Amino acid sequence: MLHVAVIIIGLAMFLPFYWILSASVMTYEEITAIPPRWVPSVPQWGNYSAVLHDPNVPLFKYFKNSFIVSTAVTLAVLLTSSLAGYALAKLKFPGRDAVFTFTLSTMMFPVFLFLIPVYYILKRFPLLGGNDIFGIGGTGALQSYVSLILPFVVSAWGIFLMRQFMMTIPDELIDAARIDGASDLGIFGRVMMPLVKPALATLAIFTFIGQWNYFLWPMIVTTSAPHLMTVPVGLRLMGTAYSTAVNMNKLLAATVMAIAPSVCVFLALQRYYIRGFVLSGFK
Repeated sequence: MLHVAVIIIGLAMFLPFYWILSASVMTYEEITAIPPRWVPSVPQWGNYSAVLHDPNVPLFKYFKNSFIVSTAVTLAVLLTSSLAGYALAKLKFPGRDAVFTFTLSTMMFPVFLFLIPVYYILKRFPLLGGNDIFGIGGTGALQSYVSLILPFVVSAWGIFLMRQFMMTIPDELIDAARIDGASDLGIFGRVMMPLVKPALATLAIFTFIGQWNYFLWPMIVTTSAPHLMTVPVGLRLMGTAYSTAVNMNKLLAATVMAIAPSVCVFLALQRYYIRGFVLSGFK
């Protein structure tokens, strides 16, 4: 019975995604038909072509911006989280536990509290966007990729994940490397990093998908910089451009293309995903 219940719940969760995928190649009459149609009579692949070639919807530009931001943030989070996780898990220094406690405590605050302070810090960023050394005179880092990437290069959850995973690695491996003359940086790069690939893959999946789908902050900072708009912000504009019901199939086609990269990243790294959770500190 438990398996049957799990299968039913799984199908119920998958049903909306199937309808979006199916409706993206339907005609307007099929989408609005009563009773609802679940399979198109003739797939309308032209819906995708119409969106890609619409001069009013620069979808390729949105994808480029999202790819640059998501990839840069993911690489930065992997680097900062693994370095901090290694220091908090394997190095002994005064205040280590206090630093870890402070890191965890930052996860209790909602992200909305930091939006306005971070916005003004970026606006007052020295020597960027026409600002002088005191951060006055221009737009600072707001109208650049820096404003989309810099606020997310450090992740408290990523540090926690990497620290917990590295705690499971025996200290004897590190001691043996030190006896062989390896430095801390050498131990980190040659001993620890090959052993934490599952945790890195898990962190990469969550970070990339989270950044790809993040809407609020990109919407705030790209209001005055449309050339930096990402896919979620672009989809909101598409909702305006395709506001009529007859264009619903095109909007659904754009939605399918928007979620495709996230699905590809998950499928590419899924074999590390389960292992990362099993072997990390969640046990």
